[in-house]
Amino acid sequence: MMLVSATPVIDLAGAWRLSSPGSDHDVSMAVPGDVHSALHAANVIPDPYFARNEQVVQWVAQRDWVLERSFALADTDGDWYLDVDYLDTIATVFVNDSIVLEADNCFRRYRPDVSKALKQGVNTIRILLRSSIVAGAALQEKQPFYIPYSTANSPIPNGNMLRKPQSHFGWDWNIAVAPLGLYGTVALKRLDTARIESVVSRQFHNEDGSVDLHVSTTFFAKAQGVAQVYFSLDDERVRLDCGIAAGETVVTHVFHIEQPRLWWPAGSGEQALYDMSVDIPSETVTRKIGLRTVELVTDKDEAGSRFALKINGREIFCRGANWIPADALFSRSSPQQTEDLLQSAADANMNMIRIWGGGFYEHDWFYDICDRLGLMVWQDFMFACNLYPSTGDFLENVEIEVGYQVKRLATHPSITLWCGDNELVGALTWFEESRKDRDRYLVSYDRLNRTIEQAMKKAAPDAIWWPSSPASGLLDFNDAWHADGSGDMHYWSVWHENKSFDNYRTVHPRFCSEFGFQSYTSLPVIKTYAEAKDMNVASPVMELHQKNAGGNERIAATMFRYFRFPKDFPNFVYLSQIQQGLAIKTAVEYWRSLKPHCMGTIYWQLNDTWPVASWSSLDYGGRWKAMHYLVRRFFQPVTVAAIPSEDNSTIRFSLVNDTMEDISVDLSISLVTMSGEVSLLTSVQAICSPDAAVTATSIAASQVPADCILTWHFTTSNGMGGQGHYVHGTYKALELEPAGLTVLREEIEENGTIELTVAAKGLALFVMIESETDGRYSDNAFDLTAGESRRIVFTPSVPLTCGVVPEFRFYDLQSCQSVD
Repeated sequence: MMLVSATPVIDLAGAWRLSSPGSDHDVSMAVPGDVHSALHAANVIPDPYFARNEQVVQWVAQRDWVLERSFALADTDGDWYLDVDYLDTIATVFVNDSIVLEADNCFRRYRPDVSKALKQGVNTIRILLRSSIVAGAALQEKQPFYIPYSTANSPIPNGNMLRKPQSHFGWDWNIAVAPLGLYGTVALKRLDTARIESVVSRQFHNEDGSVDLHVSTTFFAKAQGVAQVYFSLDDERVRLDCGIAAGETVVTHVFHIEQPRLWWPAGSGEQALYDMSVDIPSETVTRKIGLRTVELVTDKDEAGSRFALKINGREIFCRGANWIPADALFSRSSPQQTEDLLQSAADANMNMIRIWGGGFYEHDWFYDICDRLGLMVWQDFMFACNLYPSTGDFLENVEIEVGYQVKRLATHPSITLWCGDNELVGALTWFEESRKDRDRYLVSYDRLNRTIEQAMKKAAPDAIWWPSSPASGLLDFNDAWHADGSGDMHYWSVWHENKSFDNYRTVHPRFCSEFGFQSYTSLPVIKTYAEAKDMNVASPVMELHQKNAGGNERIAATMFRYFRFPKDFPNFVYLSQIQQGLAIKTAVEYWRSLKPHCMGTIYWQLNDTWPVASWSSLDYGGRWKAMHYLVRRFFQPVTVAAIPSEDNSTIRFSLVNDTMEDISVDLSISLVTMSGEVSLLTSVQAICSPDAAVTATSIAASQVPADCILTWHFTTSNGMGGQGHYVHGTYKALELEPAGLTVLREEIEENGTIELTVAAKGLALFVMIESETDGRYSDNAFDLTAGESRRIVFTPSVPLTCGVVPEFRFYDLQSCQSVD
């Protein structure tokens, strides 16, 4: 191997050798990467996502694995350290057979000194990744008392002992393979005068509208010295010659912005960003800074207390979804794929993403995307649905984790709230041990929660803290799941308790941060993991790709409640997606109409980690399910919805305005027969003030004959508009007639898109277009009445082969349920 000159940074990413002690496995692995993907690429294991291969690959997580590579140094003068993050998880790192690091936290950055281990010439770095299953069991044995975990979510035990993504051990939507690997940076660096440990900022918004931006940089040095430091903000650049002590030194510079451009969430204003950097001769750290204020309004009122986020002094109704890791296996994800998922959220009129506490603190580029798109981030700390240790070593590890992550991320304007955990207070009631001895486990939880809060506040004093989700308030340890007077709530009675969609209208959340309903993933995605013989919801393959106990039965039972049963498997999949969209639409439209009592609806969930039946509105790979097209409509900043009264005697038309301006709306309401004939019932004009919800008009339910449905169209003074329909009863009671769907036009445009014109001779509800070719439709899951047509543009994800037009399938509610 050729010797290379000693440079300040030697990137060790690339090809490593992967082996397992006591076996003959020896393959190449790309780093960053994960072990399962490397073994699959080398044909050691089959694709874990296909058929029932999840069961075949379980042995991988039960073994230890070794990563190894060589590098060369021309000289070893100076102080050298290893820079590693996203190391998953229990690992020993050797340089030339000397142990330089014992790692036990996937969420920390490690920078061990390796100067004494290096030698001139060829060096070897080796990382021993220990089995999480073995390590978790050993740590459980060391606990002073047993720490329960959710067996319903985690078929692989004791994941709560480890600081790694909890969903790696399974979940009711995730494959259970306990992956391991190295997903971030691995580099050898030389320490010159100093290195940058962190860059954090605080904003002080003055009464005159100006902003003082305090940028604090923490430096680490082995010895006293002087560092030449440059602070930059857009075109302003300042040099400071700073005395640096041994250990850590903090240097702060203040930028004064006389006329700041503010960062706003999507739909509320500009996503103004400033370029900020701190650099020394050997290193530069850059950030995008957004200037904005954030407040969490929890004022008491007659119902309890409010829960509303205020950005730049204005309350924002939060419209969004929960985010889980983009893929169960790191190597199958990418910044481009993640950006596509987040862009789909923004395109569906979302302004918030909740990063759920059982996955990752995402990479920096994730938050950069959210900053640009105006997606506010509700950031959970990574604790979910289990109980956790509170021993001194565990809490110390958590304290370091939290301090590092908050300092790394707090400059992002998109992060508006930090939440201590997901459902840990509720979990105290799930286990026999904690029910019998609640005091012990509650005190243990409080120690963990306080450690997280104090570490967060130390790292970012101005950051917004919320103790848990759901929670009714600070130091409130009651079950908040069904408490709709204060705080945020998770409402799962419709799915887990099999209650009707109307049940969503019996609760009045201040902020609902979780609620959901399942569907099957789309047919083209099912074909990637199931053969034709498996295309049955009760087949072993389909059941393995359903991780929620009773999930398939609940989907089917709901269909019996609302629809006539579909005629075959493809239509079963289609109808599952329609009813999923109707469930979430029912909740969101009602809760938005309660504004400002309710100030947020964050449904479960945006995306999938692998191809599976789940609550997601986006398929694994990013296709839009039927629900996501509905989401784009019911999350529109200005929208109209039909909402029945509690006794079903009247139907009110709710007009919601999330914009900052007065809105006038022209609303036409019609009756439509089963053959698709339309007759106008009434037309009204309504006005809605900024950030408000009003009733545009109401009609008596008796005005809707049994053989008709209501439809409406609306246009607004700001150019928005839409349409919808309402069935007073169940869809299965409708004697729908054949819609006579035809395609009038289908051709490829010069820009590579395909234009379709779809027409109906009768009433067509929830018209869904589908193709094996991946791509996006300008609209889908839409309605047509007799003689109506709709122009649809299909944009393929990748350019089409010249002249080849995909084959499109069409679904609608009548043909879905008809055996003819």
